[in-house]
Amino acid sequence: STIEYNGIFSFKEFYLFCHQWLTEQTGLYIQEDAYEEKIKGETKDIIVGWKGDKKLTDYFKFIAEIRFTVRNLANIEIASGAGGPKVKTNQGGIKVSVKGILVRDYEGKFETTPFNKFLRGIYEKWVITSRVQQFEDKIAGDCDEFLSQAKSYLDLEGKR
Repeated sequence: STIEYNGIFSFKEFYLFCHQWLTEQTGLYIQEDAYEEKIKGETKDIIVGWKGDKKLTDYFKFIAEIRFTVRNLANIEIASGAGGPKVKTNQGGIKVSVKGILVRDYEGKFETTPFNKFLRGIYEKWVITSRVQQFEDKIAGDCDEFLSQAKSYLDLEGKR
């Protein structure tokens, strides 16, 4: 899933907002696993990749892959309300995408022998089918809610 935004926003503050929201609302442990920056005159393009994970049970783990693609980010100053001092911020385009993955048997306990692999198939198909669906629904819901919150944040920034 993806959102896109063009306009005024502080990239630093948006970055912190997203990190804090994901950590607090989903319980994911977030790490930056990619960072690229290209300077083009007065603007820059930035790509940031995050990977988040959270143990759900001894069998299931939630992994999220988040990517920020920023284009033509410029430093600008805008007037604050009521004739106050100017505020430093940014202007540009940003695309945020998120992919949620439910990882099964993440420690490989069922992968040790062909018979264990067979048992894993039975376990998933007959014993925990509804739990798989619950976890997948929860992960999809968390990813959608994150993008919704990120979009709302950016829309509010643009109206300041």
